[in-house]
Amino acid sequence: MSYSSSIVHPSSLPSQIFFSAEHLSNKLLSDKPSLILGSLAVLVLSLLILEQTVYRVKKGALPGSRWTIPIIGKFADSVNPTLEGYKRQWASGELSALSVFNIFIVIASTNEATRKILNSPAYAEPCLVYSAKQVLCPENWVFLNGKEHVDYRRTLNSLFTRKALAVYLGVQDAITRHHFALWLQTARESKNEPQSIMHTVRYLNMHTSLRVFCGEHIPEEAIVIISDNYWKITVALELVNFPLALPGTKIWGAIQSRKIALKHLEEAARRCKEYIANGGEVRCMLDQWVKDTQDAKEKATMDGGKMPREFTDHEMGLVILSFLFASQDAMSSGVIYAFQHLADHPEILKKVREEQKAVRGDDYSKPLTLENIDDMPYLKAVIKESLRLKPPVTMVPYKTTKAFPISSSYTVPANSMVIPSLYPSLHDPSVYEDPHLFLPERWLDPNSAANTNPKHYMVFGAGPHRCIGVEYTNINMACVMGNAAVLMDWEHLTTKDSEEVQMIATIFPKDGCLLKFSPRAE
Repeated sequence: MSYSSSIVHPSSLPSQIFFSAEHLSNKLLSDKPSLILGSLAVLVLSLLILEQTVYRVKKGALPGSRWTIPIIGKFADSVNPTLEGYKRQWASGELSALSVFNIFIVIASTNEATRKILNSPAYAEPCLVYSAKQVLCPENWVFLNGKEHVDYRRTLNSLFTRKALAVYLGVQDAITRHHFALWLQTARESKNEPQSIMHTVRYLNMHTSLRVFCGEHIPEEAIVIISDNYWKITVALELVNFPLALPGTKIWGAIQSRKIALKHLEEAARRCKEYIANGGEVRCMLDQWVKDTQDAKEKATMDGGKMPREFTDHEMGLVILSFLFASQDAMSSGVIYAFQHLADHPEILKKVREEQKAVRGDDYSKPLTLENIDDMPYLKAVIKESLRLKPPVTMVPYKTTKAFPISSSYTVPANSMVIPSLYPSLHDPSVYEDPHLFLPERWLDPNSAANTNPKHYMVFGAGPHRCIGVEYTNINMACVMGNAAVLMDWEHLTTKDSEEVQMIATIFPKDGCLLKFSPRAE
């Protein structure tokens, strides 16, 4: 039997191998584009399927879109958010879900769910918005939890005692009067044409805040610089923004503005420490902080007790930066809407003026005192109602640090954004009859549903991160609106956008609130 036909001779083996390898190589090279495209298509499809699967699993049975738009999710809807859009989201259920840039978000609408988030530091920590830590610095005290946050808050509480607030009120009153004079001068020069008060009020609040917080330790030119740059921080703290701090983005601009502001605030802290060490008197919030530390050190030295923590210039600057966010953005929103509400309800403004006259007599040149404000229940009711009707902050985003069993039927996954909503509680018709109406009288009856359900008044939040400056806010607004009522008249030019809400970090009238000011004859 011959096997020669099935035997490969050694001399022919290399040439066959070479031919086969060359053929395979040529085939791969010729098919390379389609192979790469096919592989990429499979990879992209797999990632998209994974994205949708993860979203569906996290969402569970919660209300919300069944599928999320690849990669961007609800980003397009969030570029120009509307209050009406959020109302629809809140109406969809106690909890609802969405996704933006693969950030899974759960929104709570009820008072119970909102308060649970705000009172669960073991499961969630404040993040304000996704970009906030990049803008305000991750080591900022507002992002701390547990003992670190408690230690900060214990120290900062002493800055808001009645004695300290009385010192601040003198500064607030003087600066408010100064700005009102500028407003009236501008009105004369513009022949009393209606002007948006959006940025006018913001500068008033920035000037007041920096003088209250830093006193003369910060120069006037620094106040102008910080005020001019701070708007970039405001717009970067919208609920949804492009998440990367690339040059030209809002977040990048905000970070540059923060660096400018923080440099001046740290320098103010340094100057303050020198001033108090040399025997200076308390004239501002930084002074009070450093003086409290100095007194605590002296007491510990005498008693042999534990020495108090001494904060660095950087730590103190970051605290003031966080206070600026609240006093600049939230306070500006509150003041603008108070002007608008009183202009639109002259019968209520008339009652405010009658109360001012009864408390202050005929001499409105005297600075307001805390005792004066104590005797102004109607003005305080007006402020409280204005903040309820148009709360500066409608929601406060948190981030889950671990799986959060928010209800018996749903657990928010770890590293998700969970958002307690304040607005629905403040417009609950079971607590606030005719919640869409401006009715200060609802706060004058101690037995009213509004007063007997304090848990629904969520303007300042709740839990361990509740706003530390509640009294400061109320006093400053009483100073601004009380003085405005007796020193000026103002008319509101209503437009189709007057009742529309512009949602940034806080809310404002979409038309900027157009007012005409004139000096009050009486």
